[in-house]
Amino acid sequence: MDRSPLGIVLNGVTGRMGLRQHLIRSILAIREDGGLPLRDGTLLWPEPVLVGRGETKLRAVAERHGLEDWTTDLDAALARPDVQVYFDAQVTSARVKALRAAIDAGKHIYTEKPVAESLTEAVDLAREADAAGIKHGVVQDKLFLPGLQKLHRLVRGGFFGRVLSVRGEFGYWVFEGDWQAAQRPSWNYRSADGGGITLDMFPHWHYVLEQIFGPVRSVTARSVTHVDRRWDESGEPYAATADDAVYGLFELDGGVLAQINSSWAVRVNRDELIEFQVDGTHGSAVAGLHHCRIQPRAATPKPVWDPDVPTAQRFREQWQEVPDNEVFGNGFRAQWEQFLRYVAEDAPYTGDLWAGARGVQVAELGLRSSREGRRLEIPALDR
Repeated sequence: MDRSPLGIVLNGVTGRMGLRQHLIRSILAIREDGGLPLRDGTLLWPEPVLVGRGETKLRAVAERHGLEDWTTDLDAALARPDVQVYFDAQVTSARVKALRAAIDAGKHIYTEKPVAESLTEAVDLAREADAAGIKHGVVQDKLFLPGLQKLHRLVRGGFFGRVLSVRGEFGYWVFEGDWQAAQRPSWNYRSADGGGITLDMFPHWHYVLEQIFGPVRSVTARSVTHVDRRWDESGEPYAATADDAVYGLFELDGGVLAQINSSWAVRVNRDELIEFQVDGTHGSAVAGLHHCRIQPRAATPKPVWDPDVPTAQRFREQWQEVPDNEVFGNGFRAQWEQFLRYVAEDAPYTGDLWAGARGVQVAELGLRSSREGRRLEIPALDR
């Protein structure tokens, strides 16, 4: 097959997510498999141009993976006529400036979330991208998790009857960094650098709820900083000024209530780092990253509350596993392939910068709800 090269600037590949999920498990994996087949019989061949601020780290990444095209000069990379796509996996605080430069250069945009630190910036970016006539997309990796794909299948198949509620638990203990290294970068815990779990995770929960269950109409949230002192990558102590936990209540179309707790200060007592329980009139399901278990109405046990007698029921054993029924690949790669087909052959694609702006809107309203202690409606965005 003929190869159709597509130049892609990858900015932020020295970070964990940009390196592992986007470069290695997505772009390089596509190349290792010979390219991405298109409808016309050609193979789209990604040509990565690595961009970053630290020359030493960037050179090391490029050499480790046999890549020669890298630079610390973003403007020079964006000026190249053989580059058609710009991807951003930088820290949140650096994202808007870089995205705007890519839009001005006429490049298609694909970016990690949140797309901006404020709704105003996020909406401005979406408007500017539309006006420039470019294609744009935002990473929505949680939708491609095998467990959530199975859950979505159950919703589409009518398994639940009328959905009543969604309950989500996400998080794990992130070490403070003093006696054991932290698993997350220190900027995540500094509000001045765009940190905070509300801004990080509410955009995720918004697109999960929106695309699986329906539009989100209101939010009530409480954002807190449970651990206010941490140690950075150099072993120096610093004040943690960003929220490390948020407890949210979302109201959806049709009266569905979704409660989602997100925390970097919780110890895991569940099967996976994220779990959603969905209860409906005809059945319930519990979905994680990979697994999804169901309990239909006809197989629902009948427990009776009796605090004086230990229960003999094994509640976890009363659920059945949903079969895979298909091969689930890496979710980041799956969405990359969707976006690249959108760019190359105008294939359907929904997760654009406007979807990213709605995620920032929910995060911003969640933080405001926490400050003001009240429920907030989510208005439609003015395009």
